Amino acid sequence: MRWFSPARALAALSLLSTDIVRPHVGAIDLDPTSEDSIKDAASKIAKELVSNYAVKENGGWKVLGGYPGVLYPPYYWWQAGAMFGTLLDYWRYTGDDQYNDMLREGMIHQFGEKLDLMPQNQSKNEGNDDQVFWAYTMIAAAEYNFPAPPDDQPGYLAMTQSVFNQFVKRYQKEVEDGICGGGMRWQIYPWLNGWTYKNTASNGGLFHLGARLALFTNNNTYAEWAERAYDWMDGSALLEDDGTVNDGMDMTTNPPCKEADRNSWTYNYGVMIAGTAYMYNYTNGAEKWRKALSRHLNQTERFFPAIAPYNGVMTEPCEKPQNCNTDQKSFKAYLSRWLGVCMQLAPWTHDIIMPHLATSATAAAKTCTAASAHGAGSYACGLKWWADGNANDGQIGVGQQMTALNTIAVLNAPRVPPPYSQSTGGESKGDAGLGTGSVDDDIPQLHKNPPTTGDRAGAAILTILVLVFVFYGAYWLCVE
Repeated sequence: MRWFSPARALAALSLLSTDIVRPHVGAIDLDPTSEDSIKDAASKIAKELVSNYAVKENGGWKVLGGYPGVLYPPYYWWQAGAMFGTLLDYWRYTGDDQYNDMLREGMIHQFGEKLDLMPQNQSKNEGNDDQVFWAYTMIAAAEYNFPAPPDDQPGYLAMTQSVFNQFVKRYQKEVEDGICGGGMRWQIYPWLNGWTYKNTASNGGLFHLGARLALFTNNNTYAEWAERAYDWMDGSALLEDDGTVNDGMDMTTNPPCKEADRNSWTYNYGVMIAGTAYMYNYTNGAEKWRKALSRHLNQTERFFPAIAPYNGVMTEPCEKPQNCNTDQKSFKAYLSRWLGVCMQLAPWTHDIIMPHLATSATAAAKTCTAASAHGAGSYACGLKWWADGNANDGQIGVGQQMTALNTIAVLNAPRVPPPYSQSTGGESKGDAGLGTGSVDDDIPQLHKNPPTTGDRAGAAILTILVLVFVFYGAYWLCVE
């Protein structure tokens, strides 16, 4: 997530038509207190979101990206997983099941050849934070009793357990290596940018999945791992005493993980708030988790500035300077999603959260006025909900559509039951051993330790020598 690719940059240039101002129509007039108004607004926005992925054809769905569960560039694989999770929530909060067959097909296609949620067509670019976003979708499907896979396939619970078990193995390897005292790396593969970065998205993912699995299965082993991951994060630079959630830590500092990247992103707060809410509920309101939830929730006030021009409307820090990348344009969706489940699992947070969501959802709906890039109507949503009297700012796309849909649909969260568990009717088939085998054994363990100054100097010298030989050889080829 969030790395640069020249190929994707070129692909993005070919899709600039999704980021230009289009003719506007009447805005959606949302009443955030009306269930019917919420459903009506959400259905219009969901239709536009789905049009970015597939179109109806001959009674079925034709996927625009050519492969179920995959979006076209500039969107990464993880963002398709996030989109599927958004549409699962949409179904849960509105009852509209018209996209469920499409979702089920795409989700099953991501199981992977080793049932590890690492399909071969994606795994070489897949980070821990990418994999976990699809795992969030799988556990949501289990919690909502979404139509199950065929009997010869694992259940959504089993696929979540597979990812959790892989994360535990990766965490344990880092403990054995003794770098930063534990914690997961951003990347799975050592050749990817970010291999020497330990981030909140990955470690918070282990915590978050453990908390959800603990509540769903009532197996305390998951809770123990969730607590272990959280305590490591809390003792590191990732989490600050006041509840601030930082983005990550570089392993190449002296000492490793000495300082944090203090960029604040809405989605990191969403991951941690949901995890603490699940642990709070699982432990019947334990004071540790109430305090943790409260301190992270308090820090989200930064994303709802009361001052003009924001006036309480949710904003991502990159919006005002207008430097949000494709990933970052979707981040608000995940804070909204998990603020909704927080209200369900920790009802005392309702009166803190709902006013922020209601204000932001109303503003978001007013920006959903642009013509669809795919012929779905005129409900494409903008990015900056707070700007220009809530007019559409001309920046439309999958991320923008997800943020609006999540923020609006989640207003109905208090009207539906909280996530199911196995003790309250959850039916998804599990497999506690899935993912404990050799799923990572074929990954070359290159550069397990952070590179030293000598390593870098040696690499530079080797690079220079290679270039000299290449140019020297080219010269003699030309002479000949």
